[in-house]
Amino acid sequence: MDLTRPVDDFIAALCDGGLRRAAFGTDRQATLWASSPQLHAVAAAAAADPDFHGHTGAFFEIGAESDHLLCAFIHRSERGQAAGGVRFWSYPTLGRLVSDGLRLSRAMGQKNALAGLWWGGGKGIIARRPGHDYRDPAVRRTIFRDYGRFISGLRGCYVTAEDVGTRPEDMAAIFGTTRHTTCIPPALGGSGNPGILTARGVVVAMEAALTHAGNETLAGKRLVLQGAGNVSVNMIGELLQRDVASIVASDIDAEAIEGVRQRFSDPRVELCLQPAGDNSILASDCDILAPNAVGGILDAATIPAIRAPIVCGAANNQLADPVADAQRLHDRGILFVPDFLANRMGIVNCANEQYGVIPNDPAIESHLDRNSEHGIYRRLRAVLAGARARNHPPA
Repeated sequence: MDLTRPVDDFIAALCDGGLRRAAFGTDRQATLWASSPQLHAVAAAAAADPDFHGHTGAFFEIGAESDHLLCAFIHRSERGQAAGGVRFWSYPTLGRLVSDGLRLSRAMGQKNALAGLWWGGGKGIIARRPGHDYRDPAVRRTIFRDYGRFISGLRGCYVTAEDVGTRPEDMAAIFGTTRHTTCIPPALGGSGNPGILTARGVVVAMEAALTHAGNETLAGKRLVLQGAGNVSVNMIGELLQRDVASIVASDIDAEAIEGVRQRFSDPRVELCLQPAGDNSILASDCDILAPNAVGGILDAATIPAIRAPIVCGAANNQLADPVADAQRLHDRGILFVPDFLANRMGIVNCANEQYGVIPNDPAIESHLDRNSEHGIYRRLRAVLAGARARNHPPA
């Protein structure tokens, strides 16, 4: 099977081979394995991907009721079960899906370790298919109940949560068929929407970056946010409280823009609707640029146009090439805050949800405390100081 083929071709190839499930990964001797001959070519191509880093396993299943491709990627498990959200997204090719899963699960491993969480790195993906109305609650419920059954079949090695393209009600549907999920709605005993804490964490990271650069506060600063979704909305509220001079937020979704407009009437907030693929917002003149939308947005094409001295956002895997693009930003004198350090609060919020949820949990709030040794502020300050001393990119 060629990774350049559409995802639906992979589904058809599995079905033609009489398979509903497939997997590949590496064993303890770092030997590549595949569950069936149909996966050999996929496994070999994935192993050549720059983001393949001794991944324990990549698991695939065709949903029994939804016929959607359900995926789970597990990076490492030395620190515990793999934990990370499930992304509900469209992919033009199987290769793009596999690359995303490898990259995101590896980043979750880094994020969990830096946050001091006893969890490994994992990421779920559900591939959207043409011809489905994903606004229909019944359609979504069928897909996510399938996903719950899928991860139950993995016997606990992966624990899922909310991510791009998913909602609290989707987590409730997953919870209906598995116990291996977090971010379930508070009415069901969970921690709910992680976006509020994620936003607070990124703002703390911005403050740490400003302090490192010799500026003490966000007051009077101009910020640009690419993306106006759940996390951006909460970031805007946090930033306005810190008396910023202006916030420009863009999105490709008119409904998202309208939602922000209805919530904030402050004249300091400017909103703009941009067509998909238009990254001109990244070239805005501002004090801090926050990539809050899709990953892989900072690359050889976009980095030369950036005018912000600091890049600090909520999106996962902002660098298209974790090494080369980190160096490109560094060479231009742009301070890049590693996303897996800044946006940890989503996983912090729900990581230990199985033990119960309490308001203002000190174990969670400590990550936002400037004086906490392992919190975002002090850990980022240490990373930035070390990077400056070695003349290395912070990532």
